[in-house]
Amino acid sequence: MANALWDARAISYQGCAAQVFFFLFFIAAEFSVLTLMAYDRYAAICKPLHYGSLVGSRACGQMAAAAWGSGFLNAVLHTANTFSLPVCQGNELDQFFCELPQILKLSCSESFLREVGLIVVSVCLAFGCFVFLVLSYVQIIRAVLKMPSSHGRHKAFSTCLPHLAVVSLFVSTGMFAYLKPPSISSPSLDLVVAVLYSVIPAALNPLIYSMRNKELKDALRKLFGYISSSLIMGAKS
Repeated sequence: MANALWDARAISYQGCAAQVFFFLFFIAAEFSVLTLMAYDRYAAICKPLHYGSLVGSRACGQMAAAAWGSGFLNAVLHTANTFSLPVCQGNELDQFFCELPQILKLSCSESFLREVGLIVVSVCLAFGCFVFLVLSYVQIIRAVLKMPSSHGRHKAFSTCLPHLAVVSLFVSTGMFAYLKPPSISSPSLDLVVAVLYSVIPAALNPLIYSMRNKELKDALRKLFGYISSSLIMGAKS
C-alpha cells in the first residue's frame, strides 16, 4: 500500500522478510480459523444438545490458540529457512509483494530443496484441513436435509452460506495460484492470480460475513435503489 501511494517499487531486505512472515502467518491462521468454524457449524447443527460442552469458552480459547500458534510456527519456519538461502540471481521480484516462489527463483543454492520440503508439508496440512471441511459439511448437509421444518433448513443454510462462500473463494484462488500448470504461467498471469488469492478474499470477507445483517441489507437496497433512480432520471433527461 505504501509503495502504491508513493509510486515506489523498492523494499528493504528486512521489510521483505517481515512481509513474508506476516503474509504466511495470516494466511495459515485464517485457514485454520475457517476449519474451526466448520467444526462450530457442525456442532451447532448436528450436535445441538452438546454444543455448550463441545464449543464452550475454554474450548474456543484452546482452538483459537491452536490456530494462531500453527500460523506463527508456519510463518517462522518458512521465513527463517527462505531468508537463510544465498541470493545470486539479482534482487528483482516479478511480483507486487514478496512471495515465496518468486524469492526462491533468486536463490542459487541447492538447499532451496529444504524450503520445497516445508512447502510440501504445509500443503499436506492444508489438504488435511480441507478434507475436514468437506467431511464437516457432508454431515451438516445430511442433518439439514433430515429437518422436517423448511424454516429450520433455511436458517441452517443461511448460517453456513457466508462461511462456505469465504472458504470457496479462499481455497479456489489459492489452489489456482499454486497448482496451475507451468505451461500457462507468465509474469502477468502470476500477478493477476496473486491479487486474486491475497487481496480479493480479504477484501470480501467483511461484506460476506455482514450479508446476514439486516441493517446492511437495508442500506444496500437503498443504495441500489438510489443508483437505479439516478440512472433512469439521467436517461430521461
